[in-house]
Parts: sequence; structure tokens; C-alpha cells
Amino acid sequence: MISVENLCFCYDSDKIFDNYSHCFSPGISLIKGYSGCGKSTLLKLIAGYLPPDSGNVSLPKPWLAPDENFQRRGLGFVFQQLNLLPLISIYSNLSLVASLAGIPSYAAEERAQSLLRSLGLIELNHRKPDELSGGQQQRAALARALIKNPQILLLDEPTSGLDDENTKIIKTVLLENLKEQDFCIIASHDARLDKFADEIFDFNLRLPS
Repeated sequence: MISVENLCFCYDSDKIFDNYSHCFSPGISLIKGYSGCGKSTLLKLIAGYLPPDSGNVSLPKPWLAPDENFQRRGLGFVFQQLNLLPLISIYSNLSLVASLAGIPSYAAEERAQSLLRSLGLIELNHRKPDELSGGQQQRAALARALIKNPQILLLDEPTSGLDDENTKIIKTVLLENLKEQDFCIIASHDARLDKFADEIFDFNLRLPS
């Protein structure tokens, strides 16, 4: 389980979470809710990119806590802003993440080629991010998150602005790459993902408190 216990977090004086607790099971969990309700913040707290003011985030073995080792080896994260490195190619973006995770270069190359092919990017792999369309960049960011076969995959609005065909491609690639004991938590407004999820958690109905 991914367990969030008695979590408190504020941006300056804006309280986002106040003694908030929830447990996530393996599978695909969809977090829905209005803008500003804390969806993206919760993903960053689980990832360890934001420190809680108080409370704990507990991860499954072997990670236990969201430290740098987990971020390098066990976590895949797609940011809403994508955060692809702008000065290197899409392929190099994937290779760098794989190298930091300790994946041998031959295995990383095979994995990258497979992901880029599945996501329709194999012919574009030597282009830099600003040479791709917005939808292509979103698919590239997903490839980068999946390159190390992460046990925990956190996706912030991964289908925002995408047409139905690109959304279908992303859903298919996720299903092909997620293993039985993997966790995929998606923060999204996209109703097309509702039937795709094993669990839907709606902050509009159950506000963090």
C-alpha cells in the first residue's frame, strides 16, 4: 500500500491538507476534483518532491519512504508542465533517466526503442522537445516516466488537451506496462479516464480535511 497518514501541508497561509489520510492499493487510481483542491500537491508529496509540514507518506517495500533513491529507481512522474530537458533529444531524455536509475545502457536502449515505438515517437526520437507538438511532448514525457519500469507511477493531467486517439494510445501503453503490484495514481479532470481506473477518488465529494 501507499499510505498517507495525518498529512498537513500549506502554501504560505493557504492550507491544502489538514490531517489528511488515505491508502492507495496497487492498480490505477484516479484523483478528480476542482482546480486548487490539492491533486497535484498530493502527487508531489507522495513523490517526495514536496515535504509535508507534518504527517507521513509510507511506500511499499523496498522503498518505504520517498527519498532520493526511490525517486531515481522506483518512481515515474509526469508533471503537468512535462519538464522535458529542452536542450537534448527525446531519446537522450529517456537515456538520462535510465542511467540515473542504474539501468545498463543496452537494456535502456531496448526499452526506449520499445516505448517510443508504442507511443508513435520512434521517428522523432532525435528531435528536441520544442520540435514536437504538445501531444507528442506529452507522450514523450510518459515514455520518460516508464523507461525504468517504476513500481509507482504518478501522472499529473497526462491526457490534458489530447484528442481521443492520443488518449487511447496513452491508456493502451499504460495497461501494457503496468504490472500487477504496480501503483499508478493519476490526477486529472478527464472523464475519459473514469472507466480506465480501478479506483476513483473525487475531492469534489470528499474534500481533504
